[in-house]
Amino acid sequence: MTPAMADHPPDLHQEQDRGLRGSLPDVDRLAGDWLDSLPDGVAGPDQRRRLLALAGTLRDAVVTEPFDPARPRQVGRDLVSAGVTRPSALDATVRTLGDAGPTIGHARMFTVVGALTSAYAEALRDHTRSEQDHLGAAALAAHALAEDARHTSEARFHAVFTESAVGIGISDVDGRVLEVNRALCDLFGYSPEELTERSAFSFVHPDDDPAYWAEVKDLLAGEVDHVRREKAYVRRDGTSVWADVELTLVRASDGSPRFMVGMLQDITERRRLQDRLRHQAEHDPLTGLPNRTVFFEHLEEELAQPDRHLAVCYLDLDGFKAVNDTLGHDVGDALLRTVAHRLASELDEHLVARMGGDEFVILVRSPGGPEHVHRCALAALAAVRRPVRLAGHDIRVSAGVGVVHSSDLTEPAHGVDIPSRAAELMKAADTTLYRAKHDGRDRVAHFDAHRHHSDIGRLATSARMPLALASGEFVVEYQPLVRLPDQRMVGVEALVRWNLPDGTRLGPDVFIPLAEESGLIVPLGQWVLEQACRDAVRWRDADPEAALYLSVNIAARQIREPGVVAEVSRILEQTGWPADALQLELTESDLMGPTPESLETLNALADMGVRIAIDDFGTGYSNLAYLRRLPVHTLKLAGSFVTGQHGPHTDTVDVEVAGLLIRLAHVLGLGVVAESVETADQLDQLRALGCDTGQGYYFAPALAADAIPGMLHRPVGPS
Repeated sequence: MTPAMADHPPDLHQEQDRGLRGSLPDVDRLAGDWLDSLPDGVAGPDQRRRLLALAGTLRDAVVTEPFDPARPRQVGRDLVSAGVTRPSALDATVRTLGDAGPTIGHARMFTVVGALTSAYAEALRDHTRSEQDHLGAAALAAHALAEDARHTSEARFHAVFTESAVGIGISDVDGRVLEVNRALCDLFGYSPEELTERSAFSFVHPDDDPAYWAEVKDLLAGEVDHVRREKAYVRRDGTSVWADVELTLVRASDGSPRFMVGMLQDITERRRLQDRLRHQAEHDPLTGLPNRTVFFEHLEEELAQPDRHLAVCYLDLDGFKAVNDTLGHDVGDALLRTVAHRLASELDEHLVARMGGDEFVILVRSPGGPEHVHRCALAALAAVRRPVRLAGHDIRVSAGVGVVHSSDLTEPAHGVDIPSRAAELMKAADTTLYRAKHDGRDRVAHFDAHRHHSDIGRLATSARMPLALASGEFVVEYQPLVRLPDQRMVGVEALVRWNLPDGTRLGPDVFIPLAEESGLIVPLGQWVLEQACRDAVRWRDADPEAALYLSVNIAARQIREPGVVAEVSRILEQTGWPADALQLELTESDLMGPTPESLETLNALADMGVRIAIDDFGTGYSNLAYLRRLPVHTLKLAGSFVTGQHGPHTDTVDVEVAGLLIRLAHVLGLGVVAESVETADQLDQLRALGCDTGQGYYFAPALAADAIPGMLHRPVGPS
């Protein structure tokens, strides 16, 4: 290996691909299952090589990226052409692939199994029909020859008729059964004598389509020559059997109807396979409940009915992520199954479906009124609330429920134009559920049109944020941090604003909560930090004597990101801003009970020289133990303690609390910054209390970056 080659790490995609291949069953297992299903004498060396190649193709189709469902479909068709036509072979294949589901991913394996089995079933159907066509042609040819050369043709006809694996019956135009073969007797479980005593019209089944019998009558009347259907029959033992039925009219030499020949191929196993596949496509594999697709089909059907009233209860579990994180996904899956069973049992008169994750939805048909729907929602909450004993633990979770009536979206009194469609109804249920979750645990929230309109606006704002960040709509402004004794600026806090294309400006109180919910706070926070560092470097380059520190807000979500320390280091290195001139602010609530990982991150940042500040201090529940554990340098006193100081109207309690907090910070060796300083009285009071630094409109609002250099060498604010 040359040095240049050694510098390149191994291809991780190749390593992953080899790992996936090693986790699948050996192709010999797949090929062996297929060979075992072949009749004796068929499975020769050539056939074995052919099936081994198909097994290898299937195995490659599972792991190859990008995934192409056409490959497992082609394998399904090729299996039928290779003679693998027994359903037991397909069942064994599905089991073998299912064993690899936990490694490959259940979603991938369900897609592979669906593609393989659907193509297999389609090819098997065509194969069966082809055989029927050949047999039918032989039977009809034999019967036609019998009319012209009876002695020669009867031997041929009866050879096909008696030895065929397809059930064959012949009746006259009145429906009297004249002759049946052994395969038909085996199919129905009757003797030849019992069948020939019956009429063709007596083979009815409760699931029959009336149109089928009308087509049979048309055939016997000579109006059509062929009828083909898949039809169920009742066997002698009471069980049902499915057959692919082909009826053919035999005419006399003058063209009049003479006989009806029926050929029946047993397709019961194929129908069962189709039913299983249909059930898999329509039901959640974990809980067995109807899935999202089925729910929307039922919802749209109900909405299409005139004057039909219904309601939707959208449910999401509280605390489910904690169960998964602490007890594992197996316990989480068992909990979901238990919750699903309880909901389906408690609300059995309604449709209960799983939407995905820990979300369920209940379709309440023909509700008796708001009270009835509310009782359904409360019953769902009660079912979820009951403890579940799993893995030696009594697990307790709750849920939030958002309730929407179909009439909520069509009432003109609400003044909100919301089309009464399934998608809109579910959007309303989703936003109502969000409100229930926002209000606390174990809550039911009912649709409110005006709040829904507001929620839709919030969602639209959230959805537009990524484009806004990419197109430069966000800007950073800076509010001076002022040393109180001489009112000199010692630092700035970076504050992000959003300038919309229509000229509207949004403050961080509007979009930061949305960014935290969506996860966009991570790239947005990185952009703010990098932009602020670049601006600060420009100020320093213009005035090397100026000594400023830069304070930037950072969210708890960012601290939990695995690469946050490396990202901060990268930004400092690329911009040239020193770590000891950077301060990162976290709110007191974000630092409550820090996890070991978060504490490790904060310590790593502090070790780099970055200062850590606690923002809005005094509004949370911090204690001395937390403060002593955290690598904190500065406490930012919450503005509420400052704004309560109004000269003769000063709240003495606020002053006493502020003084205690300032003294506490100084005892711990921490600096103190007072926020929201707006008056000279507040400034004088903070000076008297010994506060170090202040910020607020008394000194200056948040300013554009170009305004900062002009404030570096003079007092800030009124002197």
